[in-house]
Amino acid sequence: MANVAFLGLGVMGYPMAGHLKKGGHTVTVFNRTAAKAEKWAAEHGGSFKATPREAAEGQDFVFCCVGNDDDLREVTIGETGAFKGMKPGAVFVDNTTASAEVARELGAAAAAAGFEFLDAPVSGGQAGAENGQLTVMVGGKSDVFDRAKPVIDCYAKMVGLMGETGAGQLTKMANQTCIAGLVQGLAEAIHFCKSAGLDVEKVISVISKGAAQSWQMENRWKTMDADEYAFGFAVDWMRKDLAIVLAEARRNGSRMPVTALVDQFYGDVQKMGGGRYDTSSLLMRLQDK
Repeated sequence: MANVAFLGLGVMGYPMAGHLKKGGHTVTVFNRTAAKAEKWAAEHGGSFKATPREAAEGQDFVFCCVGNDDDLREVTIGETGAFKGMKPGAVFVDNTTASAEVARELGAAAAAAGFEFLDAPVSGGQAGAENGQLTVMVGGKSDVFDRAKPVIDCYAKMVGLMGETGAGQLTKMANQTCIAGLVQGLAEAIHFCKSAGLDVEKVISVISKGAAQSWQMENRWKTMDADEYAFGFAVDWMRKDLAIVLAEARRNGSRMPVTALVDQFYGDVQKMGGGRYDTSSLLMRLQDK
């Protein structure tokens, strides 16, 4: 069992921190809105601190799940950031979906200060976080990964070391690229079925047993068919992730025409007022709803 801090109690971080506590670890939390940290502590029996630095002091592992690169820098190397409180040999595990560039930057800062850093973005959405069934893609040293994995396992169904620092974030970019293409394909297929007068349920019941099967198909076709989108992984978040993907593609010379196009389609959904809708809301723009 370890002494652990968790920074960022959003829709993902709140249940992830809970699973760490249920796993038997001593957990201290920080959240920008202090009332949420206080609520978590009361609910789970942990403690909370007023700054990331205070939360990180004396901890074996410090986990983090915040919004973007700037948020991440603020809670790590900012004026009251966690990096100023990390003890030598401790491990910082970043579950934020961020750029590989910031992962390398923070990895270097951690090494200079005498502690370890793993970039470890997650996939599985809010349901995966709540059920402790996330997929975690990790970048960093193999020996540090081996130390951290038993703790990460508290909220994960799959944890994989993808390579050196930044490789976790690059893998998450590949993950989001696949999702974007799959959801657009599913949206077009459902739209096509309706336009052709087919029974969507019957079609899905057959094609989901063949090569077209995907997590998106299994978990989103019913709500898409019913035009229900007020849940799940928000379009705003997906656009943030795809911006990271496309920026990295420009750096490494990848050609990603479909990803760029789907990103524009998500922009259309935002203009329709669907910024907080699930990513499956791509169907909205095809049906003019």
